[in-house]
Amino acid sequence: MKGSEAIIKSLMEEGVKHMFGIPGGQIMEVYDVLYNTDPGDLKHFLMRHEQCAAHAAEGYARASGKVGVCIATSGPGATNLVTGIADAYMDSVPVVALTGNVPTHLIGNDAFQEADIVGITMPITKHNFQLTDPEDIPSTFRAAFKIATTRRPGPVLIDLPRDVQTNTLKKFVYPKDVELPGYKVVENGGHPMQIKKASELLMNAERPVIITGGGVVISNGASGELMNLSESLGIPVTTTLMGKGCFPEDHPLSLGMLGMHGRKVANLMVAESDVVLAVGCRFSDRITGNLQYFAPNARIIHADIDSAEIGKSVRVDVPIVGDARLIFKNLNKAVGKLKRKGDTEWHIRLKKYKKEFGIQWESWEGQTPIKQQKVMKELNKIVGDEVIVTTEVGQCQMFAAHYLHIKNPRHFISSGGLGTMGFGFPAAIGAKVAMPDHAVIDVGSEGSFLMTSQDLATCVIEDIPVVSIIMQNRYLGMVKQWQDLFYGKRRSHTYLGEVPDFVKYAESFSAKGIRVEKPGEIHDAVRQAIKSGKPYVIDIIVDPEEHILPMVRPGGKMHEMIEKI
Repeated sequence: MKGSEAIIKSLMEEGVKHMFGIPGGQIMEVYDVLYNTDPGDLKHFLMRHEQCAAHAAEGYARASGKVGVCIATSGPGATNLVTGIADAYMDSVPVVALTGNVPTHLIGNDAFQEADIVGITMPITKHNFQLTDPEDIPSTFRAAFKIATTRRPGPVLIDLPRDVQTNTLKKFVYPKDVELPGYKVVENGGHPMQIKKASELLMNAERPVIITGGGVVISNGASGELMNLSESLGIPVTTTLMGKGCFPEDHPLSLGMLGMHGRKVANLMVAESDVVLAVGCRFSDRITGNLQYFAPNARIIHADIDSAEIGKSVRVDVPIVGDARLIFKNLNKAVGKLKRKGDTEWHIRLKKYKKEFGIQWESWEGQTPIKQQKVMKELNKIVGDEVIVTTEVGQCQMFAAHYLHIKNPRHFISSGGLGTMGFGFPAAIGAKVAMPDHAVIDVGSEGSFLMTSQDLATCVIEDIPVVSIIMQNRYLGMVKQWQDLFYGKRRSHTYLGEVPDFVKYAESFSAKGIRVEKPGEIHDAVRQAIKSGKPYVIDIIVDPEEHILPMVRPGGKMHEMIEKI
């Protein structure tokens, strides 16, 4: 068996059904094997840019909980994957990236299309491998998938020099497991003593809040345990951007998202809390602001599968290392059958804040140009159990995160730590491939969409019916917002101009396109796009002067939000 055959067989042994990539000179041996591979066993999607291949693998992984696989050739093919790999690393997404490389005897000689992709990606992968012997292919692939999916998930890169692909193996034996020195995988639900301390703090708290991050989504089944704990003790729940959907946002105890672009009620409740249970979040600057004023009177319980995150940013009173689902399960056991009795002063305050600072949908009704909030209102009527939302990055992302009511984990997919413009559309492609029975809507704007929109071609050729919503304001909206707020409205190089015509743009790819200029047209346009079963671009003309508010100034106090400009 040639090394290239062993590579494809290894992917199949791992249960990989889909992969995203672009062929090139130093990976052609693998693609030659794909030529005779039954798409029912392993289907490859030809992307139009390697960055899109990496983001599609991310979307696939985040929608399904499985590993996303992307593949590229050496040199520029490999380096084009880097942004997606970095994005996956920041957001703890299990991705395995395969890169071709020049033959081993040419490595380091500046050969044509050579790049030190192992060195380049070392800071942005959980681990990476460069194979030199085809005999190592089975064990290396088993190790890569194990590392990508266990403990705190993340991307792993396997670099495949051309001679490793062309040389033969004496025998192919795929291991059930591999031992990795220094890397142990154990089920950990937190130290019993720490669980006991945390449960006592929560049971005795007068003003408790639970903050949930992406780790709760990643830990499949954690949402049910979270719900039990929240309802048993009557604890309000707020999420980070990455945690959105792990707790149903139509629940009476839901505070929505917190942080710089979060809801005022969430920021106020955290600021006024006396106990904070944070699970699966890394306390990024976007949710803490000025650390001196973050939950200043609260005892903080921080639970995370990665011990390096605990105490990294925020002072911690009770550290717990372990898996989110098991930690919630053990906390529920410790709490027992205790149920809250009626509303406390804390719940009365929650209702007061929700009424006082809740979303006033009617204030954006019927206005033209269309208000972005009106788009979110109409999407809330459509987004349900069978709809997955991805987002681009910028104002459109924060409008979606702030206003959409997501009820299920893995139904809201957005670039968090890296904030990658161009993420949403290819991520939607991957999500749709992973979950073909779900409608997938990318909420975006033209600045981000145009960075990766050439993969409309992929959607059309491969029959991937993704709906792309473009809230067209002709600006790099979030940069413009900061310029208006903090730079005296000096809008330096943020106006995008009047091109392209997005309906004609979509049609040039043989996709469907429609323009929406009146508020009453939004709902029907989205419904029509979903029912069409075709790749669809909905160009919604929105108010170019609208900002996503309230907002906390960078480095500011989370409870002091800018509410108007």
